[in-house]
Amino acid sequence: MSLASLCVYCGSSPGNDPRFVDGARALGNAMARRQCALVYGGSRFGMMGAIADSVLEAGGRAIGILPHGLSTKEAGHPGLDELHMVDSMHQRKALMIEKSQGFVAMPGGMGTFEELCEVVTWSQLGIHQRPIGIYNLLGYFDPFLTFLDHAVESGFLKRSHRELLLVEDDPERLLDRMEGFTWPLTQIWMARDEI
Repeated sequence: MSLASLCVYCGSSPGNDPRFVDGARALGNAMARRQCALVYGGSRFGMMGAIADSVLEAGGRAIGILPHGLSTKEAGHPGLDELHMVDSMHQRKALMIEKSQGFVAMPGGMGTFEELCEVVTWSQLGIHQRPIGIYNLLGYFDPFLTFLDHAVESGFLKRSHRELLLVEDDPERLLDRMEGFTWPLTQIWMARDEI
């Protein structure tokens, strides 16, 4: 299944290693080659700006969603195909989800973590059945993934829910896996001893 659009969660900071931005641009180029539109937070800065620039430079479509309150801090990208201004972070996240056939997290901060955890939670509850990828640039998410494994071992996270995350450090492999994704959960609620 080809994906017409992907929501990418990432930082408005570029990080402290130029390879983060290079990786963002590689994902943007791969998406544009596959005619997969970018849906993202709308900023022209950091990882957000890098992926939007690369999608647009490669002839792809980029759709930004930015709350009015952040328009001065995150300065909307001027070259987007669409820039939707909304009233709140809740509206921003809801519209990003509505416009996307899948989700990818790249390196970012608290906002990225929160957005990623929300779409995984919605998947495990059966609210959506779309693919969720982690683009693990430079092993950025390794500690997070270790923590998730700890949550499984501690009995607070089902193994099947942990496996909803498709993790790759190469953008082409990640997109291939996302295009081939089939939602694996046949039963939402399980008995306590099945966790």
